[in-house]
Amino acid sequence: MTGSRAIGLTTAAGAFLTFGMAPLATAPEAGADFGDAIDAAIAPFLDATGSNLDWDAVLTPTAWDTFLAPAHWDTVLAELGALATPGAAVAAPVDPAIWLQQYFYTPIHTGIQGWIHSDLGQQVNNLINQPFLALTGRALIGDGIDGTAENPNGTDAGWLFGDGGAGWNNTEAGGIGGAGGNAGMFGNGGAGGDGADGGLGGNGGDGGNGGWLIGVGGAGGDAGHGIYTGAGDLPALGGAGGNPGMLGVHGTHGRYGTLDGAPASPEYTGLSTSGSWITDSDGRVVVLHGLNQVYKIAPYEPSAGGFDNDDAAFLAASGFNAVRVGVLWAGVEPQPGVIDYDYLASINQTVQTLANHGIVSIIDFHQDFYSASFGGDGAPDWAVLTGGLPNPDVGDIGTYLINPAQLHAWDAFWGNAKAEDGIGLVNHYARMTEAVANYFAGDPNVGGYNLINEPWPGSPWLSSFFGNPQFDAQQLTPFYNQVASAIRAVDPNTPVIFEPTFLFNTVVPTSLGTVDDPHGIFGFHNYCLANSVFDIDFGCAMNFDIILNNAAGYADSQHIPALMTEFGATANTSVIAETLRRTNPFMYGWMEWAYTGGDVASSSPEGQALVFDPHLPPVGDNVDAAKLAVLAEPYPQAVAGTPEAWSFHDGIFRFSYSTEMISGSGHFGAGTQTEISVPKAIYPDGYQITVTGGHVVSPAGAPILVIASDGPGTVNVTVTAAAVSAPGAG
Repeated sequence: MTGSRAIGLTTAAGAFLTFGMAPLATAPEAGADFGDAIDAAIAPFLDATGSNLDWDAVLTPTAWDTFLAPAHWDTVLAELGALATPGAAVAAPVDPAIWLQQYFYTPIHTGIQGWIHSDLGQQVNNLINQPFLALTGRALIGDGIDGTAENPNGTDAGWLFGDGGAGWNNTEAGGIGGAGGNAGMFGNGGAGGDGADGGLGGNGGDGGNGGWLIGVGGAGGDAGHGIYTGAGDLPALGGAGGNPGMLGVHGTHGRYGTLDGAPASPEYTGLSTSGSWITDSDGRVVVLHGLNQVYKIAPYEPSAGGFDNDDAAFLAASGFNAVRVGVLWAGVEPQPGVIDYDYLASINQTVQTLANHGIVSIIDFHQDFYSASFGGDGAPDWAVLTGGLPNPDVGDIGTYLINPAQLHAWDAFWGNAKAEDGIGLVNHYARMTEAVANYFAGDPNVGGYNLINEPWPGSPWLSSFFGNPQFDAQQLTPFYNQVASAIRAVDPNTPVIFEPTFLFNTVVPTSLGTVDDPHGIFGFHNYCLANSVFDIDFGCAMNFDIILNNAAGYADSQHIPALMTEFGATANTSVIAETLRRTNPFMYGWMEWAYTGGDVASSSPEGQALVFDPHLPPVGDNVDAAKLAVLAEPYPQAVAGTPEAWSFHDGIFRFSYSTEMISGSGHFGAGTQTEISVPKAIYPDGYQITVTGGHVVSPAGAPILVIASDGPGTVNVTVTAAAVSAPGAG
């Protein structure tokens, strides 16, 4: 393929990336009486073998007494109650997997490890393991063997108990770390080995999976450091963490590498975050209003659908300052390890076209129903692993719920199953996002990377219908951490946007954990179920309030901004208007779905469009004028201070803000400017303004109203339609 190049996704001993987590707490230990009783019971056997089992070394009295203390169990029970009581007052949010890990798994795991490594345990286990080794080639109880230069991957633990062996830390220039071995039913996955320095750096090895019942996934190995040789070189990435079992904890990913001699990044002038707000390079709060433009069929480029300069001009004239631009995995990485730079050049053409009209692009790594194989879009064919299961045509949402092949494909993805080149699917995905971020790094016209659209849990979806803390916290959150880390390897500044699962749209709250990124934004979608299913607006107001409060609950707990990246998808303007009315009090930015129709993954592909055919000019009957009149409401685009409230009702826009910087470092000085969009679609005959605490500095009737503050304090702005003289008057 012209314009494509390989990006160094080499295989070595089945390893590429990995995650991992160490045990969370020192194990509680048993009292001397318990140990003495056991010692007495097995004393004859100990004497016969000459072995010595030191129980106090395994389970000490002090820790065991602490574990049994009433105060300890008061804490345990209080946290357990918080799991079943949303909003309950606890010191910190409780993740059930972490809770089980700390209070139950760790002490038991420590005891089992003490047995496995004792003289007696090794002799007894050796007898037990012989038939299993003969029948399956794998022991029943015992730890895996660590990797070596000759055999870099750690081996798996016993079927029942034990920890996987650690992967080898590669010492050959640019070599990849070995993968950690898997645990059996109960135990920790082995840590992935570190990649070696040299070349472009070696990727870290993947951590082994934790026990299928409970355990900790192995930590991913760190990447090696390399030498920059030219444009397109990408730093090596740390290994993916090992997956958890049903009740376990996902491993943490490894650290990414660096490239010595790489060009210094230019001064960053794009969007950033500060606390709960999106900001510009001057520290002003930025509010985004815009639409989605995702072309879901090959060649996956907005320009192929007719989106061009006149569309960008139309959006800007209507007051919009953002577009969520679809970038599909199938377009970026059409073959394993090959990046199509012609595709990225086409996306960049759209980004720059929008930028010429003052519109920022959100790069949206979009998917629906995982891939085109299931009537949607997203993953390339080579990344669709169905396990040979049937792929029936069950229509739209039925694909998510009951299509066996599609559910298996998601399970394979989350499980980081190996693609045909022996590299995990999540590793490929992370490397793909790294390549895109490297291409756009430093471009102030890219306002963020939306890490994946509407992720679906796969086969555990039914357990997620009322919230699934295990999937959200121990599968989706680590995925976001790994992908965000890949982007940070090449772009330290541009915000990353991460979403809850698709089920958040059905008013199911999220149990996402903390995404470890300095500029993270919580992106969420807000659709009315009644409107989506029955094309009515009954109950939509309550529906919107629940979703908005769920979004605020998570974003506020993490002290990060929230951004409504999808809503609408309907020709019912009363539903769209109600969404905006309910959203404005939260002061969230938004992007409506969608600019154009023809959506292959929608049951109403044309009804959702603002402009019906981008191949034609966006004028007259080619525009849904009623929808535009609702969407093009006034709003603050850049605020020199802290927004306090805004509203728009019956043609009257009201806005108040303090001049205090959201960083808390003081006030913006007198004369600092705030920009407010007042599009002609809303005020065709002009507008009039009332201001206290500031004054207007923009020309009369300008589409961007500019207010300069008079000094520290509060600025209040009211915009109404200009008075129109009666015919013949004056």
